[in-house]
Amino acid sequence: MSNIDKVFAGSIPKLYETHLVPLIFAPYAADLKQRVGSMGVSRVLEVAAGTGVVTRALATIPNDAMSIVATDLNQAMLDQAAAVGTARPVQWQQADAMALPFPDAQFDAVVCQFGAMFFPDKSKAFSEARRVLKPGGVFIFNVWDRISENEFADTITAALATVFPSDPPRFLVRTPHGYHDPSTIAQDLANGGFTKSPRIDIVAARSLAASADVPAMAYCQGTPLRNEIEARDASRLTAATDVAAAALAQRFGTHAVDGKIQALVVTVEK
Repeated sequence: MSNIDKVFAGSIPKLYETHLVPLIFAPYAADLKQRVGSMGVSRVLEVAAGTGVVTRALATIPNDAMSIVATDLNQAMLDQAAAVGTARPVQWQQADAMALPFPDAQFDAVVCQFGAMFFPDKSKAFSEARRVLKPGGVFIFNVWDRISENEFADTITAALATVFPSDPPRFLVRTPHGYHDPSTIAQDLANGGFTKSPRIDIVAARSLAASADVPAMAYCQGTPLRNEIEARDASRLTAATDVAAAALAQRFGTHAVDGKIQALVVTVEK
């Protein structure tokens, strides 16, 4: 994985929160909230919390005994999350998922939304999640399915290949949509010390926006895809975003757009 795949800085956190969160992350945050809420847990750790979409959802679970610690590698993302706020107090803490700064057996559940794909050593991150879980605790995370099952991301990737034909940006294929094989996930969990078989659910949803401009801006300027575009030619960021918007409009229409998104939700018990 390129180092720029992990850089969420500058204007990316705000664009991520305002554009990408409602576009693709909110439905899966609601899904994780439902799953965690049904467990009746009292101490939850979230890793790779980003700008806090799952944190905010978890904070609305009607369980007064539940405490939440939310971490992310990127302080800028946590700053954005804290600025938005939550329904109940949350402990925000910068932390690397591969070296969690917590003692063993501290949490009933470890939750991670669309972060595992970014871990350079997934088995190490999974071993850390297992380490901080209490016996019988649950690790629950989701990852995007292959890019062909996620229509906006697929369309944008193809469109950008026409802008940079000799070196097309492949961030979306390589990282967000590059970790979707159930057998690989199960093996990485086993390598991380989990002895029980994971449950892996395929969850499809719809991505809705008022116009094609919204997903084009969200992906091209609100994710590390922006870093890839700018590394090729920073002066063409706006033009590349416009090309992506035009491709989306051609496929999904010139007014409100509606595309399929699909993810895997993984649950494994310690």
